[in-house]
Amino acid sequence: MPPARLTPAARVGGFFAVDDDWERPRPTIGRADALLAAGMEGFGLLTFELSRSSGGVVGVHAPLLVQYLVVSSGAFVLVARRRFPLSVAVFAALHMFVVGVTMPSVMGQVALQGSYFVAFFGAMAWAGSRRRALAVMGAITLFMMLWITWQFAVGNAIQQYLDDTVSQQSTGIFPAIPSAVIITFLINIVYFVGAIVGGQMSWLGARRRAALVEQAATIAAQSESLRRKAVVEERLRIARELHDVVAHHVSVIGIQAAAARRVLDRDPVAAKGALGEIEGSSRDAVTQMRGLLGTLRAIDDVSDVGTATGAEASAVAATRHRSPEPGLDALPELVALHHVGAVSTAYDLVQDPSGAAEQLPAAIGLSLYRTVQEALANVSRHSTATEVRVVARIVERQVGGYAEVEILDNGRPRPGTSGSGLGQLGIRERVASHRGQAEIGPRPAGGYRVRVRLPLGDRSAVVPTDAPTDAADLADVGRMP
Repeated sequence: MPPARLTPAARVGGFFAVDDDWERPRPTIGRADALLAAGMEGFGLLTFELSRSSGGVVGVHAPLLVQYLVVSSGAFVLVARRRFPLSVAVFAALHMFVVGVTMPSVMGQVALQGSYFVAFFGAMAWAGSRRRALAVMGAITLFMMLWITWQFAVGNAIQQYLDDTVSQQSTGIFPAIPSAVIITFLINIVYFVGAIVGGQMSWLGARRRAALVEQAATIAAQSESLRRKAVVEERLRIARELHDVVAHHVSVIGIQAAAARRVLDRDPVAAKGALGEIEGSSRDAVTQMRGLLGTLRAIDDVSDVGTATGAEASAVAATRHRSPEPGLDALPELVALHHVGAVSTAYDLVQDPSGAAEQLPAAIGLSLYRTVQEALANVSRHSTATEVRVVARIVERQVGGYAEVEILDNGRPRPGTSGSGLGQLGIRERVASHRGQAEIGPRPAGGYRVRVRLPLGDRSAVVPTDAPTDAADLADVGRMP
């Protein structure tokens, strides 16, 4: 549907911004104002004296000093044209009227006419209220038109014109008297309307510049907010990584320490192997934590500089301080670490087609790895399970491809070991970031299941990690921390 056409009144109102409450900041009287007033005064006095010398000032009986004061006062008042624009405009109108009645040839000097124009221009350019500026300048213009009409109707303007042109013969196609009246009105209309329109255009230009400055400030604030949000999100992601690393390695260390304690007397070789696993797991934990802390330091460094986004901070940190993240290829070793004592673990990888796991994106591989890591740690800490099976499935299709891990155990919750639920929520947040699905809870036939499926169809579609999850998911903290 085409936009409705504006009426002429609406167009005029739109140009003069009568509904805009913005006020142009008015500076205090400064050096620039004083220089303009002094320049106009000097120019006015010079041109006035030149006009006197050439016979252009006639019929003036006031003392010469008064004439100079009239020219000076008309220019000097411009020093306040920006600070008190409407007051200066009213003074200029009164000055024009009084001087025009008492000393018409002085009022007609080009310098005084220029001073009046600058005063009227400034009223529209600097007045705070558009409605008030229009009212004042409209009243001044109407008053001047009525004054000219009065001069032609009952004054001596026609007689002066006849006296000035008595020795000249008209050569135009219009009658002399009507032509003089019309040209006088046209000149004054152009004079006053030009000052009004020019001043309004100056105000509109200032309004646009102020809007651009405001928009730039808003964009800068939004950019800073987004940058900080990205940094916070990266820190939250690292916090989840740190939780997963600590939970996994502490769990492994506890399992291996318990195994070493049981066989220390009767099987020193097995105890030695368990202690070696503890040593390796602790070193691995320290290495990964150093990398994560290095990432946090790098984010702080970039954040302090304030010239990069959170994503750039993450990239810099990942480049400088982090080793390659674990993925699907690290799952066999992870599962084998939990094959200790009475707990047996098994791992299966299903690929369709063959080699699909090698093409898995690193972000998805890391999410699957962290899911298995968290689930196995929870089994070790909170379950009586003796069998744990981990199955990874990678299915590539044109539509509907997915990567999935499923962790099944045959245990029950161990009394007095309930966790905080943060680990499970972390799994769900990881899944939400890939628009995947998570099923976490007891199995009908006994035991516990954690199944996570991440889509491969649109790998670029990622939602924020703080995307809302189903209320039932948030409530289901279960027995996994």
